[in-house]
Amino acid sequence: MDNQEELDHIRKVLNGEHSAYAFLVDRYKGMAYSIALKILENQEDAQDVAQEGFIKAYQQLRQFEGKSKFSTWLYTIVYRTALAKAKEARVRTFSITQQFKETFADDYAAPQLALMQADDEQRSVNLAVNKLPKTDALLVILYYIDDNSITEIHKITGMSVPNIKIRLFRARKKLERELRFLLDDNNTGLKTYGKQGS
Repeated sequence: MDNQEELDHIRKVLNGEHSAYAFLVDRYKGMAYSIALKILENQEDAQDVAQEGFIKAYQQLRQFEGKSKFSTWLYTIVYRTALAKAKEARVRTFSITQQFKETFADDYAAPQLALMQADDEQRSVNLAVNKLPKTDALLVILYYIDDNSITEIHKITGMSVPNIKIRLFRARKKLERELRFLLDDNNTGLKTYGKQGS
């Protein structure tokens, strides 16, 4: 979907053709979910946040001025919604933990298990990305997989451009080392991502 086609769909929605929004949801639901998942590390919460992000974007669509890509604007909403959800979860977890400590023994714990679905090379890439710190993994997904520019990532996350560049450079080096270890082909490097510069 090119930018003009995207703007046409937005215009249709604003003119009352609400079904046109489905095109935008279909186009960006995968990446919206991936962003939320990297922050929340819980599939159900990530699905909820992605859906909430689309609802917020729909409700605020008249505020979209078209100065950036719709995806950049949407991902910013999803990113901030996910951060708010994560903060809320930390507060709730702390509160529950305190109640257990006051009422029961000190050794209650409920560790979260990360689920991964993939096979062959894609599975190796996922494993390598998942070994990165959460923020670095999110940057790699936004830059290499979803093909956002550094400027767009700055708008989405609010991180400084130099910080994004440094994190991407270090993350790429870590991924190269990890993929050499995980894959039989020593020349694989980052060709999966189709982008070599930072």
